[in-house]
Amino acid sequence: MNRMKKAILKFLSHPFSHLKKYYKIYRKIIIAMNPCHKHLSYILDYDFPVNGRTIPIRIFQPKRKKEKKILLFFHGGGWVTGNIKTYTRICDYMAHQTGHTVISVEYRLAPEHPFPSGLTDCYLVAKEICLNPDLFHCQSKDITLIGDSAGGNLAAAVSLMARDFGEFLPPKQILLYPTTYNDYSENSPFPSVNENGTDYFFTMKRIQDYLDMYVGTEQNRNHPYIAPLLASDLSNQPKTLIITGEYDLLRDEGIAFGRRLKKSGNDTKIYVIKKALHGFLSLPHNKEPIIRCYKIMNQFLYEKGNTNETSKKG
Repeated sequence: MNRMKKAILKFLSHPFSHLKKYYKIYRKIIIAMNPCHKHLSYILDYDFPVNGRTIPIRIFQPKRKKEKKILLFFHGGGWVTGNIKTYTRICDYMAHQTGHTVISVEYRLAPEHPFPSGLTDCYLVAKEICLNPDLFHCQSKDITLIGDSAGGNLAAAVSLMARDFGEFLPPKQILLYPTTYNDYSENSPFPSVNENGTDYFFTMKRIQDYLDMYVGTEQNRNHPYIAPLLASDLSNQPKTLIITGEYDLLRDEGIAFGRRLKKSGNDTKIYVIKKALHGFLSLPHNKEPIIRCYKIMNQFLYEKGNTNETSKKG
């Protein structure tokens, strides 16, 4: 990455250095930064009933290349700032590119609703859809959990919960630059945290602030549903695709999580996209990381058989 791009990214990192104090303002800013666009899919908002209450979801039905398959999407935003509105453009394009119906979950946000509130919402929606796939005219084998950043963390945690509770098990999961660990200080065991944690907008301090607001109590910080990489047992997990970026501070923990999944006997693929930053899913659709990401995703979604692969640069 050239010096000018690094300087710009470093400059943009400073306005949000007091995230804990101004997170409500930041929520409004990111909504304003996601204006309306021409939709590529049919969009429906629905209050999904679970356990005597409702959880809002937004459904994206592709206009072309329709498949009776579902991507159940958990948005990023550090468990604090994202929502289905700010991810509408991303989910709309995802449905268009994959031919899958994308269901985006409006889970509760921290710090108003700390762990495990948001995770519980994601789990309940996933459970209901996986046990009743006919609600969306598909089969359970055609449901894939997917999330980016904190949403990737939630997808991984839902899969662990599903195995632990024995109520269902998603057949596939896609984790895009996921959060899988719990230390973003200079003491992190992962080189990518120190290499990419100061000058690339998504900084060590920022993710640590997010995590502090999410965990609720300090005792939760080492919980495997917060830091899946700390789980003692990663067996019996869905077929997994992990995609991360070369300049992402979460790069190495995503790779480490994928390798542990593979070592535990799970069908796992790991890709590192060259020159990509954290959050590249929000880039314009003609950018190389987006093109590469959807090519990898579609190969994974439509392939047959089982193969284990280690990390690849792409």
